[in-house]
Amino acid sequence: MNLLTHNATVSNNREDLIKIYRKRAKYYNFFAKVYDIVFNSWTYRKQAVKELNLRRGDTVVDLGCGTGVNFSLLEKAVGSKGKIIGVDLTDAMLAQARKRVEKEGWSNVELVQSDAALFEFPTGVDGIVSTFALTLVPEFDQVIQNGCQTLSPGKRWVVLDLKVPSNPLARFAPLLTFVFVRPFGGTMEMATRHPWESINKYLKNPCTIELFMGFVYIAIGER
Repeated sequence: MNLLTHNATVSNNREDLIKIYRKRAKYYNFFAKVYDIVFNSWTYRKQAVKELNLRRGDTVVDLGCGTGVNFSLLEKAVGSKGKIIGVDLTDAMLAQARKRVEKEGWSNVELVQSDAALFEFPTGVDGIVSTFALTLVPEFDQVIQNGCQTLSPGKRWVVLDLKVPSNPLARFAPLLTFVFVRPFGGTMEMATRHPWESINKYLKNPCTIELFMGFVYIAIGER
């Protein structure tokens, strides 16, 4: 595949994702609850945020924030004097996130509509987290590199996402992808994307925790 073909494919994929998430935005919180029942995803989100080691007053970027499902966890971690920057590709998802922010009365949340690959991370952030989003980004490696360059020393990049397990249960990956991932733009092709390897490459003290029989992982790295 040449560069022009690759760029056209990536562009088409983004347009497809935008269309999908515009349709799903109003119901995304419901689907998140279903995921919690099936995959115990809320527990994994809490663990991912805990791994950030955030403190009161910190600034954290939630990349691929969607409707802001992580915001309550991040708000509790950084407090009212901290700052949460929620970044998402889709306007409809951010509209739902804005409703959540307004309902909760959070004044320290900034919402940014941006492609993750084009987002300019602010300098000196105290944590970056991406939950069930980064595998959707073809340029995930560059995104992780860009983010780690703006982290303050000792601060963490944390990725929570899905993968194909390295055990006999891998045979069920196509079925799970069709039922739970494909409706949100995921494909088996994305199984070839390994963000945890980029965490290992660009950050110090990397660690990968496998969950849900190897179908879910949390990757952690420090600047």
